[in-house]
Amino acid sequence: MKIQVVKTESEKIQFIKCVHYFYKNDAEWVAPLEKDIAQIFDKKQNLNFKQGKACHWLLFDDKQKIIGRIAAFYNQKDFLPNEKKIGGCGFFECIDSQEAANRMFDTAKQWLQSNGIEGMNGPVNFGEKDKFWGLLVAGFKNPSYQENYNPSYYQKLFENYGFEKLTEQTTSEINLNDFNYERFNKLASRVLNNPDYSFEHFRIKYLSKFSEDFITIYNQAWAHRPDFSPMTKDRIETTLKSLKPIILEKVMWFAYAHGKPAGFYISVIDVNKIFKPLKGNLNWWGKIKFLWYKSTTKVNRIRGIVFGIIPAYQNLGLETGMIMSLYKAVKEYHPEITTSELAWIGDFNPKMHSLFNALGAKTTKIHYTYQIIF
Repeated sequence: MKIQVVKTESEKIQFIKCVHYFYKNDAEWVAPLEKDIAQIFDKKQNLNFKQGKACHWLLFDDKQKIIGRIAAFYNQKDFLPNEKKIGGCGFFECIDSQEAANRMFDTAKQWLQSNGIEGMNGPVNFGEKDKFWGLLVAGFKNPSYQENYNPSYYQKLFENYGFEKLTEQTTSEINLNDFNYERFNKLASRVLNNPDYSFEHFRIKYLSKFSEDFITIYNQAWAHRPDFSPMTKDRIETTLKSLKPIILEKVMWFAYAHGKPAGFYISVIDVNKIFKPLKGNLNWWGKIKFLWYKSTTKVNRIRGIVFGIIPAYQNLGLETGMIMSLYKAVKEYHPEITTSELAWIGDFNPKMHSLFNALGAKTTKIHYTYQIIF
C-alpha cells in the first residue's frame, strides 16, 4: 500500500470522484455534490483556513488502485483554554480492511501531531457541524443532503483503531399524519394569540432582513457552547443564497417577541432524491438536469436543519408556535409534503429530544462522533 498527499488538480479530482467506487453496489447511496467537497479544501472559499490547516490523502494498493481516502484538519479557534488541542479527520472512505484504515488513521494522526495537535475527532467536517459530521451506525437508508453516509463496517474500523464515542447524534422523522395536532394546537394557542409574539415565514426578497434576524438569534442561542463561533452576515447570506434552489419560503419560520427576533426553525426540501441521478455533478449540464428533475420528481419530505431560541424566551412556548405555523403552512400550501425529517440532535440536548418525542417523531438514524487522544 502507498499513501499519497493530494496536491495536484488531478489528485483533487481523484479524491472527490473515488467515492463512486466504494458505493457502486449501494442502492441507497447518493453522491455528495462534488462542488460541496471541493470548496471545503479550497482556501479561498473555506474561511476555516484563516486560523487552521488541512491536508488530505489517497491510499493506493500495489496495483495503484485507490482503496481509501482521508483528510485531517484543525482550527485554532476551536481550541479550548486549558484543554488539549483537538483536531479532526473526515471524508474517510476505505475498503473493508483494518490494515488500510490504520494506515490512513496513522497518517492523519502523525500530520496532526506534527502541527502540535494532541487528539482527533472523527469523522467530522472542516467547518460547520450541520454537514458531513459523524459516522452512521444505524439507519442505513434515505441519506439526506450533506449528511454523512457510510457502510456499516466503518464502525469497527474506527473502534478497532482506538476511537471512542464522544457524542451520539440522533436524526428523527415525523409523518404529518402522526403529528399530535390537538395537543400542540392547544399548547401553541397561548403564544399564537399573544400580541407580544408574532411568527413570520422566510421571504427571499427580504434576505438581508432575515439574515440579520438569524444572526441575532443564533449568536445568543449558541453563545453558551464552548465551541461557539459567532455567525456573520456574509456567512449566513452565502448559506441562504446557496440554499435558494431548495428553499420553500413557508417552511422556514421565525418567532418575534415584542417585535424583536427570538427564534427560528429552518427547514428545506429533501433534495437528495433529485440529486441522485446527477451523480454528484452540478456543472452547467447538471444544473439543467437538476431543474428538470426538480420539476418532474415528487419530493414529499422536508428536513429541519436548524432550530434555536434565545435564552430569554426559552420554555415560553415559542417552539410550539413555530411548529404549528409550519404545520399549518404545509397543510395549506404544500399538501404534497407528508414527512419531515428533524436534523440530528446530540445526546447533550435532552430538551430537544423530549420535544421531538412529544411531537411523535421516531428515530431513523444514529451517528457517532468519535475521539482519540494521542
